[in-house]
Amino acid sequence: MSDDIHELSALYALDVLTDDERTRFEEHLRDCPRCRDEVDALAGTAVELAYLPEGPAPPAALRDRVLEAVGAERQNVVALRSRRTSVAVSVAATIAVAACAAAVGFGIWAASLHHSLDRARQVEAVISDPQVRRLPLTGAQGALYVAPSGEAALSAALPAPPSGKQYEAWVISGSTAQPAGVFSHGPALLTRRVHPGVAVKITVEKAGGVSQPTTQPIVSSDV
Repeated sequence: MSDDIHELSALYALDVLTDDERTRFEEHLRDCPRCRDEVDALAGTAVELAYLPEGPAPPAALRDRVLEAVGAERQNVVALRSRRTSVAVSVAATIAVAACAAAVGFGIWAASLHHSLDRARQVEAVISDPQVRRLPLTGAQGALYVAPSGEAALSAALPAPPSGKQYEAWVISGSTAQPAGVFSHGPALLTRRVHPGVAVKITVEKAGGVSQPTTQPIVSSDV
């Protein structure tokens, strides 16, 4: 782990810290506005990574080309005024190189990638809306982002669900629970709009989701 805990913001946004590192950083995050702002600034990049679909392992030659391109990109990085901007640009450049190389190697896989990135951009559009409401979560680190239109995106720091299970979001109004999408990791765009007075909750359900909750919510947020 880096001796400077402030350097972990990008790794936290990308969800690649170990459990011990995550615990330490989240304790630090509670009292550090600088790191909270930095994690929010990197949320869009994390969204792009979260929705990259799984695909077949690339051929060794393609892997070598990607690594060579990433290495060349690293040599071309120049110092910028803002450390936050530097980190974001470096991460974004790496994503762009990897995504382009993968698209060259896999035509069908690239079509799937395009679809997934479209979803990712929808999530990013909600999170980056200047009028978005950022609501805290109970039960996990993260936030519920609600745009004026009612579109909502959920970003919760949750471990991978058990085998055969997924997280399912619900929009709760009174005693009525309406399903709002399933996800396994990363930020998720709710499939149902939310409005003041409702609650958004997350349960663990069988893969593919269910029509009504079968377990107690582990995360919630009031709108």
